[in-house]
Amino acid sequence: MHSSGVIESFFLIFAGAAVVASAALYTRQPLLVAYIIVGAVLGPHGLKLVSDPDLLSEIAEIGIIFLLFLVGLDLPPSKLRNMAGKGALTALLSTLVFFGTGYGVMIAFGFSTSEALITGMAATFSSTILGIKLLPTTVLHHRHVGEIVVTLLLIQDLIAILGLILLSSYGGSWADTAQSVGMALLALPALTLIAVLGVRLILLPLITRFDAFHEFIFLLALGWCLGLASVASLCGLSFEIGAFVAGVSLATSPISQYIAEALRPLRDFFLVLFFFTVGAEIDAALLMEVLLPTLFLAAALIACKPPVFALALKTQKEPASTGWEVGYRLGQMSEFSLLISYVAIGAGLLSLEAAHVIQGATVLTLLVSTYLVIFRYPSPIAISDRLRRD
Repeated sequence: MHSSGVIESFFLIFAGAAVVASAALYTRQPLLVAYIIVGAVLGPHGLKLVSDPDLLSEIAEIGIIFLLFLVGLDLPPSKLRNMAGKGALTALLSTLVFFGTGYGVMIAFGFSTSEALITGMAATFSSTILGIKLLPTTVLHHRHVGEIVVTLLLIQDLIAILGLILLSSYGGSWADTAQSVGMALLALPALTLIAVLGVRLILLPLITRFDAFHEFIFLLALGWCLGLASVASLCGLSFEIGAFVAGVSLATSPISQYIAEALRPLRDFFLVLFFFTVGAEIDAALLMEVLLPTLFLAAALIACKPPVFALALKTQKEPASTGWEVGYRLGQMSEFSLLISYVAIGAGLLSLEAAHVIQGATVLTLLVSTYLVIFRYPSPIAISDRLRRD
């Protein structure tokens, strides 16, 4: 089967995603799982209808850039300071337990230490996309549970950013990596300073002067995201880190939430493409070879995440009901888990077998966690009319 062009590829991706997403909605499944399935079916290991590796790689990178830019837009410095006091202890305790779980499962099945370390890192995160989408608006904005969930997710996002910096700085040996990380840590403050000055001296005056022209604000935000991503790449950092810094710096703008809302459709467009590329990398035959560790990892995390979050929150005097609800809502692996496996493969730190364990376990936990939430707690896609909230 010949490799399709860009237009034909986009048609196949989005038409296929629309069909499978319809089935996912009927069965109360998260849409990102539908996009992964479409990638597995149409990609190089399936029907080979979309199999250009360069195209798939570029699609994935653009999707990640916009994802991290939107994450940064939700993290103004004032919120970062507040989060340190509210959720740091819970985040630290849960991170240690989940990291140990992922590491232990991989070591038990004979994977290398580096693969176990990366899997442990991937196991620590919960899905920001699924966690937010399963929160009704009333819970998200007006209940303490929503505040805790969002705080923990944002802290995890920050930890994930640090992990990505470490992985993207890998230089083939730990000595080279330490040197690369040192250079990255020097370049990051310089990039941050450039971003802050750029927002204060250029972007804010332009936004203040032309805020009535919505298309101009949209273009300005896009240019800022991609421009700072390019500057980061020139400084030895990754495009993704530059996009994240661009988002955080722009979060100080008085219309940052408008920008975030305006860019969400674009982010969703590229996230479809990103999750498609994740599915396109999944080899069903290889996944069956590592099925046992995949199932063990997924089962271990599904079993331990709710009680660990509940116990950690209990130490902060939260009610047991609150702790368990937060635990079930955060009881899955994350899109950042997939991103870490993607970056680690590129750095040569992760075998295809280990990557399939992470990817397979992520999909399974997303599926199971969705059902555990929609049968127990209010959500926009709950099966029961009593629990369905928008």
